[in-house]
Amino acid sequence: MSEQSLLQIKDLSASIEEKQILRGINLNIGAGETHVLMGPNGAGKSTLGYTIMGNPRYQVTGGNIIFDGQDITELSTDKRAKAGMFLSFQNPLEVPGISLGSFIRNAYHEQTGAPVKLLQFKKSLANAMEVLSMDSEYADRDLNVGFSGGEKKKAEILQLLMLKPKLAILDETDSGLDVDAVRTVSKGIEEYQKNQDGALIIITHSTKILESLHVDYTHVLVNGTIVKTGDSSLVDEINENGFEQFLQ
Repeated sequence: MSEQSLLQIKDLSASIEEKQILRGINLNIGAGETHVLMGPNGAGKSTLGYTIMGNPRYQVTGGNIIFDGQDITELSTDKRAKAGMFLSFQNPLEVPGISLGSFIRNAYHEQTGAPVKLLQFKKSLANAMEVLSMDSEYADRDLNVGFSGGEKKKAEILQLLMLKPKLAILDETDSGLDVDAVRTVSKGIEEYQKNQDGALIIITHSTKILESLHVDYTHVLVNGTIVKTGDSSLVDEINENGFEQFLQ
C-alpha cells in the first residue's frame, strides 16, 4: 500500500442522459498501486472510468475527484490527460490520416510540452513494440485502421508504455482477445507496473489478464456502488462463486 495518495474519489455520483449510474463512490488509490474493478454487466464500471477521465457525456451530480492533489472534477478531458491520466477503450477508434507512431509522438509532446527527439523516440518505440510482439510496420500504419481487435488493444498498451502516465484506466482491455493476445497484453501491463509510481485501475470481467499481475486491491461494483473491497484473493472468490452473493 502506498503512503502517497494519487487519486481520491469522494462521494462521487454521476449520470448519463439524466439516468443516475454512480451513487456515492469512494475510492483512494496510491501511487504505484493496482486496483481491479469487477462487477456484473451494467454495474457502472465503465461509467466510473469515463467519469474519472472527464468524458463530457457523463455528468457529475455529486462529490469530487482529486488527482495528484488537485480537484479535477470540472477539468476537461485533455487537461486530465496532460496531468498524467490515461484511459484505454473497449473499442478503440480508427483515426485515418495519422500513423500510430505520429499519434504517440504528438501525444507525448502534448503531455510533456517538451520537444521529442526523433531518434530517441524511435528507439523507445521499437523497444516497447518488441515487448508486445508488434511488427514495426504498425508504427507507420494509420491509427487502428484495418487493425484486428487484438492489434488495437496492443496499440493502446503501446501508448501506455510510451506515455508512462501517472494513472492508467484500462477498460475491458482483454475483451474479445484470444489466449495468446491476452498473455501479450498482460505482459505489456506488467512492464508498465515496473514504473513504481504508475497506478492502474483495471476494469475487467475476465481474470485471465490478472494472472501474472500484482493486484493490491479488488473492488466489486453493483448498481453504481462499491459493495465490497478486498485484496487479490477477492478475485479468486469471484471466480469460484460469481457475483450472485453481492446482488442481495
